[in-house]
Amino acid sequence: MQTTQSTFESFKLNRQLLNAIEEAGYSDPTPIQEQAIPIIQAGHDVLGIAQTGTGKTAAYALPLLMKIKFAQGTHARALILAPTRELVMQITAAIKQFSVYTDIRTVALFGGVGTKAQIEGIENGVDIIVATPGRFMDLYLKEIVIVKHLNTLVLDEADKMMDMGFMPQIRRMLEIVPRKRQNLLFSATFADKVEHLSHEFLEFPTRIEVTPQATAAEMVEQVLYEVPNFGTKINLLTYLLQSSESFNRVLIFTRSREIAGFVYKYLLRKVVPEEEIRVIHANKGQNTRTNAMEAFKEGAVRVLVATDVASRGIDITEVSHVFNFDVPLIYEDYVHRIGRTGRANHVGKAITFATMADGYHIRKIEKIIRMEIPKKELPTDLEVLTTPKEEQQQMLREIDIQKKKEDPTFKGAFHDKKKTYHAKPKPDKRQQRGGKSSGGRSKRR
Repeated sequence: MQTTQSTFESFKLNRQLLNAIEEAGYSDPTPIQEQAIPIIQAGHDVLGIAQTGTGKTAAYALPLLMKIKFAQGTHARALILAPTRELVMQITAAIKQFSVYTDIRTVALFGGVGTKAQIEGIENGVDIIVATPGRFMDLYLKEIVIVKHLNTLVLDEADKMMDMGFMPQIRRMLEIVPRKRQNLLFSATFADKVEHLSHEFLEFPTRIEVTPQATAAEMVEQVLYEVPNFGTKINLLTYLLQSSESFNRVLIFTRSREIAGFVYKYLLRKVVPEEEIRVIHANKGQNTRTNAMEAFKEGAVRVLVATDVASRGIDITEVSHVFNFDVPLIYEDYVHRIGRTGRANHVGKAITFATMADGYHIRKIEKIIRMEIPKKELPTDLEVLTTPKEEQQQMLREIDIQKKKEDPTFKGAFHDKKKTYHAKPKPDKRQQRGGKSSGGRSKRR
């Protein structure tokens, strides 16, 4: 791991920014900040590959604030795009924290809430817009947002934006923003799709990769429990969470909002008091999600159950444990989920539950993170439930689908049985009635 030798003073930031950095509690730059800030200050395009929790927001925000210096005119000069409301809010909060001693104006644009306050913020004058692609395009098409003064464009969490289907909006934005601009692209992973986007988006970029791409956070201890079924998952989660001292700030990720709701209600009924647990997913209103995040961040809530809507956009330095109650099907999301713990040099733990149908996905994840996730035996006093027949069949069907993906000639687990099975010929009804089996109708005398 690279050691940091620079100081924030060595970046020739102005006194207003340095005072804000000091008040925010930052002492030394992280590796991504140490490498990216001077290059961005020099005006180069940058491709940054860095895990969540490495300080990449400050890596582009500080040189951007130095470039803007002070409020000027009415229209934005910088646009930062992020995939989720939570991440937009997190980036906006960080920029406002760093620019507290300046008059630079930052406005956040995201869906799920009305546009009135956001439109007022733009019309009152703005220097930096932080936005989700969908809401930005909505306000651009209504001619609320003016783009002709933009000279810096940042894509944060580019891989997630592509996973969420934002490429059409991004490509359209690249057509409407001024060609003469500085481009910064940050991503936790460098999949093929991100590489293709970087060719479209960046001009002769400097690539900065502070850790091998998609490696799991160094400060995170990873554990894998192999469980037979959903019911045993619930029992294991309940069993572990009984230790409130060890599991003092816990994020639980599920694959769907239905499962998130079930897990929340079960834990509420069995193990966690109402004031210590919250649930967030896409069906929850923005205010509900924001309040739950804030309560979790402040430590008032011990357990937060969430879908992947929260795998990015939570910047909390003391998350003790992340649970993958369900293995993510977008494999890069594993990196983002476990990146919620082990932040800012705090040691964290990521615990994954995997059924036999998840083995395929675990192998894919291990290939991406370039390590085998250590397995742990189930506690001896844990109640391990019998797998219901319907759930067993569903898992076997999933395994068949996975095998067919790997080998298109695979015919299914029961193909051989079907192939060798020979049905007995049905008896002739006339035989059953005592008639002759051949030679036409039996004669009656």
